[in-house]
Amino acid sequence: GRMKPVIVVHGGAGRIFKEREEGSRAGVVRAALRGYVILKQGGSALDAVEEAVRSMEDDPHFNAGCGSVLNEKGEVEMDAIIMDGKNLDSGAVSAVKCIANPIKLARLVMEKTKHMLLTDHGAHLFAQAMGIPETPAEKLITKRSQERWKKNLEPDSNPEEFQKDLGTVGAVAIVCEGNVACATSTGGLSNKLIGRVGDTACIGSGGYADNHSGATSTTGHGESIMKVVLARLILYHMEQGMSPEMAADTALDYMKTRVGGLGGVIVVNSSGEWAARFSTKQMSWATVKDDQLHYGIYAGEKNTKPVDEALISESEGF
Repeated sequence: GRMKPVIVVHGGAGRIFKEREEGSRAGVVRAALRGYVILKQGGSALDAVEEAVRSMEDDPHFNAGCGSVLNEKGEVEMDAIIMDGKNLDSGAVSAVKCIANPIKLARLVMEKTKHMLLTDHGAHLFAQAMGIPETPAEKLITKRSQERWKKNLEPDSNPEEFQKDLGTVGAVAIVCEGNVACATSTGGLSNKLIGRVGDTACIGSGGYADNHSGATSTTGHGESIMKVVLARLILYHMEQGMSPEMAADTALDYMKTRVGGLGGVIVVNSSGEWAARFSTKQMSWATVKDDQLHYGIYAGEKNTKPVDEALISESEGF
């Protein structure tokens, strides 16, 4: 049977500082609405997740695109992935610099090359070949990222303390025909080694989409997510008959007990049921299903609004 389209987005799991809550909430709501408008107009699940993620890359509240954290040398290096559940095609980029929207480049890797992942200099050359304009490095650096980087350089600093406020962004969607897609984008870990690539660019860790079971995008401690291949693990549990919520909780619990890692996930299954779950203190998320917008940041928090009403209040921004 035909189902209504669904989109779910996350703006990162971790600890969202009080002064950033409002911006995070507004940012995920905007991203979900933008993706939903594309679905409503008959766009593909891929188009919707790319647009939702692009919206958050352009929003300095999140650790992706503009607002990305800085590596040990004070530079922005970003990772992104996109995946099509129809034929398991995927495209990803890692350690890219001077690009406003890594998710767009990941989509081009998927559609214009025979490869799945391009990195650093090669990704840069490919972006040039595709006519993607270069964004000056300083345009992506916010005052907040700069301050955090400096703080983390102090001898008695504990970057781990700050890592909790991560903000990787992601989206999953399903359309009436049952096609699913996922997209994830991040600036990575603050003060990371040059060339560090986390879970986001890795298929099965940062995201996975398969029409047979569903789609998921992850956020949290990248190295832990990679150890358990979190995105694929969640889909595996759904293949075993678990609901999206149960599959997400089971996988997050395993990651916590097995490797001590915390994170968050958004999931949609092949029948359009969704979940947004996290083992961190918070995760900003939003979803649109059946003409209702739902969103939250805290465990157990779920605000609901008719989507038409939300679109009207958002429309100045469109």
